[in-house]
Amino acid sequence: MKSFFAFVRKEFYHILRDRRTLLIIFGMPVVQIILFGYAVTNDFKGAKIGIWNQSGDALSTELVDRLQASEYFTLYGNYRSYPEIEDAFEKAQIKMAVVIPPQLGTDFYSGQSGAIQLLTDGTNPNTASMLVNYATAIIQGFQTGKMQGKTPPFQIGVDSRMIYNPELLSVFMFVPGVMTLILMLVSAMMTSLTIAREKELGTMELLLVSPLSPMTIILGKVTPYILLSLINTGLILLVSYYVFGVPIVGSLWLLLGLSLIFILMALALGILISTRTDSQQTAMMISLIMLMMPTMLLSGFVFPIESMPTFLQFVSRIIPARYFIIMLKDVMLKGSTLAYIMNEVLVLLGMTIFFLLLSWKNFKIRLS
Repeated sequence: MKSFFAFVRKEFYHILRDRRTLLIIFGMPVVQIILFGYAVTNDFKGAKIGIWNQSGDALSTELVDRLQASEYFTLYGNYRSYPEIEDAFEKAQIKMAVVIPPQLGTDFYSGQSGAIQLLTDGTNPNTASMLVNYATAIIQGFQTGKMQGKTPPFQIGVDSRMIYNPELLSVFMFVPGVMTLILMLVSAMMTSLTIAREKELGTMELLLVSPLSPMTIILGKVTPYILLSLINTGLILLVSYYVFGVPIVGSLWLLLGLSLIFILMALALGILISTRTDSQQTAMMISLIMLMMPTMLLSGFVFPIESMPTFLQFVSRIIPARYFIIMLKDVMLKGSTLAYIMNEVLVLLGMTIFFLLLSWKNFKIRLS
């Protein structure tokens, strides 16, 4: 038993001296419980909405105030036409628009028919349905309060319409996210594992003393994954279009160009991970922690970013997948042009250059 306890004590010392192991054992559970506790939620608060109040009477103004007072909505702007509302949706400025018909107050008290129209961005069906339910409940509660329990001569109706996804098909939301996840897997994770395997087997030194320059070696390693990722992009688009009926409203060439930018960024990130690791196991663990979980939870793939705490919303700004998913939805479902998504394109290009420069710096340090 003394030998056994001595061996166990030695293993404890070994684990306690290994900072990476301690980080995995104690750090990952804390990070996971925080992320899942705050990010994984079906609640949606502070959604930006637009108002087109064609009535302008006291009743409609009071209804707008009631919507603004709710924790679920934040007024982004007032609009005067459907083209203005459509432009706001195109620029992703609002999640929902409330169109109040003319003479709402007069119709309400005189018993005339009419309805408030709710226009919602259907690129995320779950969020769109929740916002419609929230707004409908607020409108019905407002109507009940105004009549003080009496049966009103006119019920304020609600007419909802989902823009970009009229049938609220969930596949419209999942295809861009799955496409992002697959490209991140093939490009970043597989690249980091490939280069780490060369170093683990000791063949990287043989490559470095060959007539090939270090840059040629790196390019030779990543080029196959560029081609494979582009093939995967084409396969995903074909299956999503012909099997699930996901439209490609915008330019197909723009979509492929955006995919290439994201692939290059993911490859640069994979190279960076490989320059900081010496084994495939370490590269795999870092890739899972730094790439897979944030892509699933903090990119807007499944859970809306706006419903997360402010800190996690800030963290999501450094997640590359967030910007790629926005671009995919805008081009595929909204038909957006390059001008509408230029900010996201510039962010991804900046990340690509940053990761490449950092990888090159780390690679040179490893060679010296």
